[in-house]
Amino acid sequence: MAKQAGKQLNRRAFLAGSAALIGTPALAQDVNEGTTEIERDITNVVRRNVSSFRTLDWQPYFDSLSKGAILVDISSRALHFWEETGNYHLFPSSVPLTEDLTRRGRTKVTRKVEGPSWRPTPSMKIRNPEWPDFVGPGPDNPLGTHALYLSWQYYRIHGTHDTRKIGRRSSNGCIGLYNEHIAQLFEMTKVGTQVLLI
Repeated sequence: MAKQAGKQLNRRAFLAGSAALIGTPALAQDVNEGTTEIERDITNVVRRNVSSFRTLDWQPYFDSLSKGAILVDISSRALHFWEETGNYHLFPSSVPLTEDLTRRGRTKVTRKVEGPSWRPTPSMKIRNPEWPDFVGPGPDNPLGTHALYLSWQYYRIHGTHDTRKIGRRSSNGCIGLYNEHIAQLFEMTKVGTQVLLI
């Protein structure tokens, strides 16, 4: 009986401790996270935006779902995707560091690449002359495992090996997803999929 009471007490203590941890604000749970590969030190505590995720309807943004539709909401750092059938997917994303690096408007997927290579843009090289001129596919590649090239030069929706970036302002203009999410999106999208950044 005493042994059973001790187990219950330990279980109660565990549950109480777990509840306290879950109730701790996300801000307090963040830790120093190092620097990203692109210009910004993210050691400052940043509140994630998970609570701002909300499902959206496609009709206010697109005339049809021909070839599917991607909506990127920069302020909530979320990528919404509707398949032609109307099936809906929501992914957390990284977004550009600053407003001057942010592009909004309509574009489309022009190319899909699994195992992309990366070259810094001319403006990135000016800001960061120490960066390599080329990075091939692999774990050091800033584009992760898959990339959707857009009709805007230098802009991509791509994966990232640096998962600390997701949910943050951390890119030079591109939209980043977890590698597992970009792999899913890559399979569902087509060349010609419409894209809107708001």
